[in-house]
Amino acid sequence: MPSTQFTLATMFYLGLMGVAFYRDHLLSALLCLEGLMLSLFLLLAIWSMQTNASTFAATPMLLLAFSACEAGVGLALLVGTTRAWGSASLNSLTALRW
Repeated sequence: MPSTQFTLATMFYLGLMGVAFYRDHLLSALLCLEGLMLSLFLLLAIWSMQTNASTFAATPMLLLAFSACEAGVGLALLVGTTRAWGSASLNSLTALRW
């Protein structure tokens, strides 16, 4: 495995461990999810350049669009929970269930 792919795979696993272990605050979980999406974007972009696959050239852009949507929804949820309950901890998100 080349060093670039190893670095990006390590970045992905660190983001995954961050989501698994640091679940206290919503903003830290969102930052870990953004790190996951960024590492997946870079891995897909490098993979499509290395394989010279023109059919997969739009895949990183599609992933980037989904990542932007995920960030927008996450920040809206952050603002909503902060306004409603005064805190953005993930424990307060259980109150969203009816």
